[in-house]
Amino acid sequence: MDENALIRVNHVRKVYRMGEERVVALDDVSLDIYKGEFVCFLGTSGSGKSTFLNMVAGLERPTKGEIWIGKVPIHKLNEAQVTLFRQKNIGFIFQAYHLMPSMTALENVGLPLMLRGVGKAERTKAAKEAMKNVGLEGYEARRPNQMSGGQQQRVGIARALVGKPKIIFADEPTGNLDSHTTKDVMDLISKQVKENGQTLILVTHDRSIADYADKIVTIADGNIINIEKRN
Repeated sequence: MDENALIRVNHVRKVYRMGEERVVALDDVSLDIYKGEFVCFLGTSGSGKSTFLNMVAGLERPTKGEIWIGKVPIHKLNEAQVTLFRQKNIGFIFQAYHLMPSMTALENVGLPLMLRGVGKAERTKAAKEAMKNVGLEGYEARRPNQMSGGQQQRVGIARALVGKPKIIFADEPTGNLDSHTTKDVMDLISKQVKENGQTLILVTHDRSIADYADKIVTIADGNIINIEKRN
């Protein structure tokens, strides 16, 4: 492990028990990820890429191994500690958007700040700025069912970025979008995280999405089989 890396994954193994059967989702994976890197995990369904994302985000615990973000041992935190850590340091962009249908776009974007206890005036200002940055100025009062898939994903991106987290996790963020909207959304995500100096970890099965990344990590059967560094 490189002590200068922002994220250090050291010999991580994840085994699920399904009745009598044991399924190895990750098998002795080690990797360093640096501040400001855009790292893409490329693999087919069941390869272990989403399990890796869940481990690093503290959504699941490894069966064995260590995961460090900075000086924080994610693998050792209890549920309350890891929830607090995520609120302060991590943003998520999901394939299915996961917007609250009863909330306006502005309220959805401001939600992470509300969970942090930020006052209404401050979070409204920050949410408006985040929506402007993703090209949704004027859409603040719309609800998710009044927006296209591409617009909903832009709301999701603004929500992930509004609290200026150190790390963004994106799980198949363009999986529900057409090819034209996919390009627009990927251009937007990569531009925003680079401007903010954030680290982006994205999982996909699509090579054209992976081509946006600084580093492509190909994963199969729970193992890293190739790491490609790109300019």
